[in-house]
Amino acid sequence: MVDVGEKTPILRIAVAGGSIRLKAETIGLIKSNAIEKGDVLAVARVAAIQAVKRTSESIPLCHPIPVDHVSVEFTIGSDRIECTVRVRAIAKTGVEMEALCGVSAALLTIWDMTKKYEKDDKGQYPETFISEIRVLNKYKGEQSNALR
Repeated sequence: MVDVGEKTPILRIAVAGGSIRLKAETIGLIKSNAIEKGDVLAVARVAAIQAVKRTSESIPLCHPIPVDHVSVEFTIGSDRIECTVRVRAIAKTGVEMEALCGVSAALLTIWDMTKKYEKDDKGQYPETFISEIRVLNKYKGEQSNALR
């Protein structure tokens, strides 16, 4: 691990995003809360928050960080769901990995909950994919200048 012992804790914010492509029929089932496993976006939101809080357990050299806040937003399109995760902490190192882990967990949870509807007649997923997981923005500094 990188030694951050001498660094001063400071406000850290990171926003990450990504998307999952799904069949239009699956999107309709999600919108009408008709997925057999339950409320897809509610479960994916909890998965994202849990992943943020446990990032250092998944990423071997990642520091454990006292996360102050996590927000998870979804945008539903005609053939995809976009996820945005915002993480805030007062810490000695950034929270980009936490935000990225949150997005990844949310999108993987959506895939898990909808895979029954996404399979073709051979059991494959020709139209389903996760893409563009990335850091959208990060901030380090004073509270008054923070990303909203």
